[in-house]
Amino acid sequence: MSGTSLPPLLVLGATGVVGRGVVQAALVRDRPVIAVARDAGALAALQAEAPDRIIAVAGSVADDAAGAALAARLRALDRPLGGVVACVCGRAAAGAVLDQPADALRRRLDEDLLPHLAAARHLLPVLATRGHNRTWVMVGGPGDARPWAGHGHRSVGAAALRMMARVLHDEARGQGVRVHLLSVGGAVCDRPALATARPDRPSAIAIGQQVLALVDRGHHPQSLPPVIPFDTAAPGGSTASGHEADPSTLPPVESPPARPSLSLKCGAATPTDRADLLPEGCQQAARRLLWGLLAPLHPASPQDKDLPS
Repeated sequence: MSGTSLPPLLVLGATGVVGRGVVQAALVRDRPVIAVARDAGALAALQAEAPDRIIAVAGSVADDAAGAALAARLRALDRPLGGVVACVCGRAAAGAVLDQPADALRRRLDEDLLPHLAAARHLLPVLATRGHNRTWVMVGGPGDARPWAGHGHRSVGAAALRMMARVLHDEARGQGVRVHLLSVGGAVCDRPALATARPDRPSAIAIGQQVLALVDRGHHPQSLPPVIPFDTAAPGGSTASGHEADPSTLPPVESPPARPSLSLKCGAATPTDRADLLPEGCQQAARRLLWGLLAPLHPASPQDKDLPS
């Protein structure tokens, strides 16, 4: 590791799109990172980009057994922690809730919600006893406050995570740990080339910068609410907006120094890849909604046969 005196930031899900953004934001601030992911190959590739500042720990928080094993590895490192960031989320295809079996929602909760609980159960005590900064930040996706059209299962899981953040925020106080959820209200722009075409979508590095602002806030006496809405209009995600958080309580995020940074490796794309701007599932959901509104006014015709039922 480098000669910095800052304790490392523990990042769960470090090889995902958002996780890499958090790692990059930490490194440009000269923060070392303990990167955790279940894919050993992707983890090794991430560490190779900054071997002097990234400690790679292969592990998972998929369930209690995996969480306990990861906690044991972290204790064996015998390193103080500069906070914990949980970027844990599964993958899900678009689709209506009523069109899929009940097991689809169970799988969604197994991947999006329960790993956060397993992580908290086994790693909160580690942070409480070894944390130089006892701040725990969970990153939540869209749909937690209002349904995300075409992604109902994801919305249900995100809403449950929002409530879990409130519960953990209260329960973790007894261990001296501050738990917050950074609620990202829109889909993340995972292709840098499309950033200008979709300014409404936050970038992974902007999310990472606001996460670091929340972690840094742990050194200040003012308290923050459990849920912090991400503000896509704020450069670098440096402030929060909405009724649940006061923008004045977050510190400004200064421009990071010019230095080599991690590649987000989100895939190549050009601004002309218009098909990437609206996933097929969203198009189908929009057509189904419009047809449901127009069908009572316009009886079926031969031209209507291609519309979704």
